[in-house]
Amino acid sequence: MKHVFLAFLFFGFSITAQEVLPSKELTYNEFLGYVKKYHPLVRNANLEISKSQANLMMARGGFDPKIEVDFSEKQFKDREYYSILNSSFKIPTWYGVEIKAGFDNSEGVYLNPQNTLPNQGLTSLGITVPLGQGLFINQRMADLQKAKMQIELSQAEKKLQAIVVLYDASVAYFNWKKSFNEVALYDEYSTNAKIRFKGIQSLIEQGDKPAIDSVEAGMIVKNRTLNLIDSQLKLAKAKLELSNFLWLEDNIPLELADDLIPEAQLEFTIQESLRTNDLLSPDFTITNHPKINALQSKIDMLNVDRKLKANMLLPKIDVGYSYLSEPSYIDNFQFEDYKIALNFYFPLFLRKERGSLKLAQYKVQETEYTMDLEKVQLNNKINAQKMEIESLLQQKELIKSLVEDNLMMLNSEERLFSFGESSLFLINTRENNLVSAQLSKIALENRFFISNSELFKIMANPD
Repeated sequence: MKHVFLAFLFFGFSITAQEVLPSKELTYNEFLGYVKKYHPLVRNANLEISKSQANLMMARGGFDPKIEVDFSEKQFKDREYYSILNSSFKIPTWYGVEIKAGFDNSEGVYLNPQNTLPNQGLTSLGITVPLGQGLFINQRMADLQKAKMQIELSQAEKKLQAIVVLYDASVAYFNWKKSFNEVALYDEYSTNAKIRFKGIQSLIEQGDKPAIDSVEAGMIVKNRTLNLIDSQLKLAKAKLELSNFLWLEDNIPLELADDLIPEAQLEFTIQESLRTNDLLSPDFTITNHPKINALQSKIDMLNVDRKLKANMLLPKIDVGYSYLSEPSYIDNFQFEDYKIALNFYFPLFLRKERGSLKLAQYKVQETEYTMDLEKVQLNNKINAQKMEIESLLQQKELIKSLVEDNLMMLNSEERLFSFGESSLFLINTRENNLVSAQLSKIALENRFFISNSELFKIMANPD
């Protein structure tokens, strides 16, 4: 009868935390969905595209038609000295050509002779063409080209900013799961230790065990209780850290409910959730990696600056022609009535322009070197992370086998104890080894999760 009691004592009280806790899971995929949709920093990353679109609108403003009116009048002692009106309508075009229509009118006693016009005023229709600088590229053309490239750059930077938030959120989720599993483990062994302590006390009262065994059993209860309390503290802090990433619309923060638990089968779904299994495809390439795309956009923008600087080596030659006509004779074309203009500018040594061009070329080369280095580093990081994940998979199998072996040793020791052929000290030693192995299993599982999320961060594809 004593043997039956001992067998019940050591083999009949195994429990798991998931049997006493509700099964309301917050899956990892659901958690990532909340972070992607509502987290303020992810939404800030989306604003980068809106800002670049606003910059594009500003750049397009350089090609907006413009109306200009310049009117001045002077009256002194009831005498009109002059009244001058200059108005124009300008249309900038892509290749630096500008079309201009105008109407001028002037009158007065002391009018400058060059401002003397017919009584009805004078209309004009003309064109200005740059023959050197500004014909094939100019500042407004460069601004518009760079603004379009800035949108592509912002899209890449948005992904890079979002991936950092998702990585930090993932680590917080994995730490929450690790702390949850540790609490479940210590809670199970704390309960086992209390049951064992009561059983030892019963055996002592019957005279089957020495009183000193109750001291050792009580020490185990206290140690397990201390471990449980410490793990509960870590779990509470992990929940608060995880809550930093839980938000709703209108920037409303959420707190993690007490009845929520992490995904139990995460090790089987994490690679699908993060799409890290895409690396196994032979078609995978880093050509479309956000970092590479961002650097390529920067190179394209720098090349626009380089072309603009190279254009500054050309002489500045602006030629303008305007057809002139009185409003009443606008249908009678008299091409001998015109106004022409020629502006020429050319520095003799071009030291400023040549130095500026060299700096632009060096910036392009510098960014190209950076991109070449980034490609190598990305490939090496991806390969290193794949090696780490494969190694962790092997270690997981070993630690799983180690846990099973320690559990077998503990069960064997308890069976021997039930027949009086072992001691409580040996049982506690076997159990400590089992707890250590299970803690190592939890820690290794956490490393596996984080390693996959690091690979996800390197891939930088949050969509």
